[in-house]
Amino acid sequence: MNNSILLRRFFLAIAFSLFSFISFAGEDTHGEAEKMCVRCLGNEFVRSQPIERSEVDVTAVIFGHISDSHDWHICDWNGKAVSMPLPVILVHTKPFTIHAFMSSAFHHGHSCVTRGDYTYSMCKNPKTGKETIVYATNAEGERIVPFDFSITKNVFTLLWVCVLIFIIFRSCARAYQRNPGKAPKGLQGFMEPVILFVRDDIVLPNIGEKHYRRFLPYLLSVFFFIWFLNTIGLVPFFPGSANVTGNIAVTFVLAFLTLIIVNVNGNKDYWKHIFAMPGLPLWLLPIMVIVELIGIISKPFALMIRLFANITAGHIIVLSLISLIFIANSIAASPVSVVFVVFMDVLELFVAALQAYIFTMLTALFIGLAVKEHEHEGHEHAVQHA
Repeated sequence: MNNSILLRRFFLAIAFSLFSFISFAGEDTHGEAEKMCVRCLGNEFVRSQPIERSEVDVTAVIFGHISDSHDWHICDWNGKAVSMPLPVILVHTKPFTIHAFMSSAFHHGHSCVTRGDYTYSMCKNPKTGKETIVYATNAEGERIVPFDFSITKNVFTLLWVCVLIFIIFRSCARAYQRNPGKAPKGLQGFMEPVILFVRDDIVLPNIGEKHYRRFLPYLLSVFFFIWFLNTIGLVPFFPGSANVTGNIAVTFVLAFLTLIIVNVNGNKDYWKHIFAMPGLPLWLLPIMVIVELIGIISKPFALMIRLFANITAGHIIVLSLISLIFIANSIAASPVSVVFVVFMDVLELFVAALQAYIFTMLTALFIGLAVKEHEHEGHEHAVQHA
């Protein structure tokens, strides 16, 4: 009980610390010439100017939503943007230097930040309209690209979703310990059927009774991780709306883990069918080896692209339907837009779970093919046993 109280206090302290960093920024609240600094735009350095927004740029809004950012826009209040800045962590190798500060130091791209011998500036991406840190300028005036380990919007969402999953499963585990053998209820009652579904309908049929227990923890983690991120990404307000699984880097890591797990656990028969397929003519073997090696890469690659494309497309469609109001520049278009948006949001809730199911199911299938014991092995084992 004491541990749970400490845990709650810990997360309340984190929440309070995060909201204490909330910044209120108007169009230009930091002066004119004295606050202007040199910043990059494309390939040229120019003087930063306040951003003027005369009308809604639909393309910038859509690409700004699906892309990552160094701060978290919460809402607009009295003509000012309310946002939560996030930590910026930049690393240089020659010499090894680490600089960390909050993204609010850039004043939404209107100011540069000087740390040590480096001056950091934000570069506007002309496609998305988002400000991203690209260049650092040293004392000699040379442009340098530092390694960026910043806690961006997507990274922050990924971390707090991991904490959320930990808390949920920890709570369910304690409920089983407190009430062994009793019917589940509350959160435990919701989670148990989903866990049993993943185990009995996804993992067990594809991997088999003998090996499924080894891979069940990973596949459960993948399923809930993707499902929670997809669902939270549909929430249009803080702390949701981050397009994490629509980021190709995130889906790449998930697919890469699948690639490693499948090939590390592949048995000798799995590798034999790749490099010395039984019954194959010798002259055809080199061609088939190349085809099989391509297949090893293409399977997780398909997982990466499928998840990335489906989630990104869903966000773009929803935002495009909302933007119909601004494109038509008439409130008369709002009923049609709202109806289609509600329909798409409901559909996306289904897609969020569906994509988690597909990724987990195909990963289990690939693992099952790698650890499967073929008939001749089973026959030899039976003969030896007899």
